[in-house]
Amino acid sequence: MEPLLLDVPLRLETERLILRAPLQTGDGAMVNQAIRDSFPELKAWLPFAQELPNVEETEINFRNAHISFLKREGFRFLIFGKETNEFIGTTSLQSIDWDIPKCEIGYWINTRYSGNGYMTEAVKELASFGLNTINFKRIEIRCESTNNKSRAIPEKLGFELEGILRNDDLSADGSTLTDTCFYSIIKEN
Repeated sequence: MEPLLLDVPLRLETERLILRAPLQTGDGAMVNQAIRDSFPELKAWLPFAQELPNVEETEINFRNAHISFLKREGFRFLIFGKETNEFIGTTSLQSIDWDIPKCEIGYWINTRYSGNGYMTEAVKELASFGLNTINFKRIEIRCESTNNKSRAIPEKLGFELEGILRNDDLSADGSTLTDTCFYSIIKEN
């Protein structure tokens, strides 16, 4: 299979959400504001959020994400409320290995929208898309063992906890060793 020939939609929909590829000028400013609004929560778990990026840095990041999307190296989607069109967060199929084929799902949410099941709904749609449309054989979710909110998502969606790797990574700020939970869902042949 040649990944560049895959027909990948730029938009996915769920009951309450629209997931769209980051391709519009100005996406960076909108996402940058959400990062600022959610900075304390993001800083605790994500290495990219140790310092507040400026709008230009976020815009460059999202333009590069669009290039990766086109090259079929990763599929990042922005999450919007279907009725409100408000930006909720991002989720992506990343770390793709086309030889297997497999990938990992990553995600973060604007803090003001957490606790409403939006991220679970978005990740469910993305996992279904990855398994049934892209035909990945394995999708992983990795998160720090103490990140209970992040762990709840694969657990609710029926991903299997394959193990916890002790002293596997550094905390987001690089100060301490952390344990990493490995969850997966597979597509049976």
